[in-house]
Amino acid sequence: MIYKIRHITEYKYNSPVSLCYNLAHLVPRHTDNQRCQSTLVHITPKPTYGQKRLDYFGNSTYYFSLEEPHKSLTIDVTSEISTDPIFSSMNLDMGVSCGDAKHLLKTATDPDVIQAREFVMDSPMIKRSEELRAYAADLFDDNRPLLSAAMALTSKIFSEFKYDPESTTVATPLNEAFELKHGVCQDFAHVAIGCLRSLGFAARYISGYLETLPPPGQVKLIGADASHAWFAVYSPGEGWFEFDPTNDNMPGEQHITAAWGRDYSDVTPLQGVIFEGGGSQILSVSVDVQRVEAI
Repeated sequence: MIYKIRHITEYKYNSPVSLCYNLAHLVPRHTDNQRCQSTLVHITPKPTYGQKRLDYFGNSTYYFSLEEPHKSLTIDVTSEISTDPIFSSMNLDMGVSCGDAKHLLKTATDPDVIQAREFVMDSPMIKRSEELRAYAADLFDDNRPLLSAAMALTSKIFSEFKYDPESTTVATPLNEAFELKHGVCQDFAHVAIGCLRSLGFAARYISGYLETLPPPGQVKLIGADASHAWFAVYSPGEGWFEFDPTNDNMPGEQHITAAWGRDYSDVTPLQGVIFEGGGSQILSVSVDVQRVEAI
């Protein structure tokens, strides 16, 4: 499938900003199942300095600075992405068991396993806890295949948490979202990752986009899409496998990966520092995911 993704972020300030530095994770990365064919980044006002970089996790980033007074900032990113069909009828009742996965994560010397170990540790927004461990412990029997257990956790969060955009923000702590049992995709992914790490497994956070389709007979609204988030768990010897607790499924080709890291703080779409001016600000975001053609 080929998709055209347009992500527009706009800030309006009540007083001029004379100096700011920014880092964007808005260009989808290459993965085994997707390729970024082209990207156009348009920033208004024009940056004083800009540079594309790969971060520690291999994500595409764009660093830029604005060193002239401005009362608004618009970042308009358009990307064309091709995705491959993903085999959706995987048998999750096979493969590495939970017990073996934990043992191999501690003892194996394979480079992929060594690299995955950092995703067992705490990260800025996800701290391991007894509460998170207890919430998922009964699903991860040592003899159960890890992927089967991960899908069970995905379904548990989907069933027991309520999707509620008004209940949390991007800064809501994991323990608060966990206690509320309300939140959005970011919160659900953080909860799943926290449970997995608390049990000794490696899990990472994935930000991206999800193609949404309007009800039959209705026209899709421009800007009606949004960023999405899900998680992946590492199975030693088998690789990373993705799960979406917001939709109770394993992501398919309609899930487009933008970036991955330890948690949301590693892949924030846009973050920056204002050194002079700004005052209060108004943020608006518009996202469009359009299917261009089927491959």
